[in-house]
Amino acid sequence: MLNALWFKPDGGREKYIEYMQAAAPLTAKYGSKLVPTALIPGTPIYGDFDADLVFFVEWSSMAVFQQFAQDPEYQKIAHLRTEAISKSILVPCQAMF
Repeated sequence: MLNALWFKPDGGREKYIEYMQAAAPLTAKYGSKLVPTALIPGTPIYGDFDADLVFFVEWSSMAVFQQFAQDPEYQKIAHLRTEAISKSILVPCQAMF
């Protein structure tokens, strides 16, 4: 899943790091894998895109991602994500080859 994030000013980036640390055991519980490189996008050559951070998380299926998102333990920490970002885009992706 492609994740593109726009952080809230005044501590959003730091709050998101807190969220990621809290979410890591839960994402592992559901077998997800963070693709090792998180990227800070540069100035677009074409198009309009100004996210603060982009990265990919591998999930075995959309159903598993939905189970994760509905897990009561995740619900306890989901507020950290909301407090950290002003906008996000989550896009399920599939390998082309």
